[in-house]
Amino acid sequence: MKIIIMGCGRVGAQLAMLLDADGHKVTILDVDANSLRRLPPTFGGTALLGNGIDAEVLHRADIEEADVFVAVTQGDNRNVMAAQIAKHIFKVPRVICRIYDPLRQELYDTLGIEAFSPTTIFAQLVREKIES
Repeated sequence: MKIIIMGCGRVGAQLAMLLDADGHKVTILDVDANSLRRLPPTFGGTALLGNGIDAEVLHRADIEEADVFVAVTQGDNRNVMAAQIAKHIFKVPRVICRIYDPLRQELYDTLGIEAFSPTTIFAQLVREKIES
């Protein structure tokens, strides 16, 4: 699969490494060149400097060929904006978006974007640990 990841923080870099190791064609974008240094020398994908809400950057990432677009920057608004662009303008079949604010998650689901909230996921995990 051709997968584009926006955000090369800890999660984005780790996801890019895992997907690359699984044999997927991975492109990762970040606005900060230093963030791209999180990728190991063994990373076989493409690392691009640029903003995932910029159509020109997305064209350089070959978004027209993408099967999946993942937005995992630190900003909810940027993530959902890029996810909407990927889904509705470039018609990427599967779009996944990290949303820190769990109250927004349901709204984004109605927009056809698979959203997940690490806040909710972590709270559920802690609750399970407490109750077990």
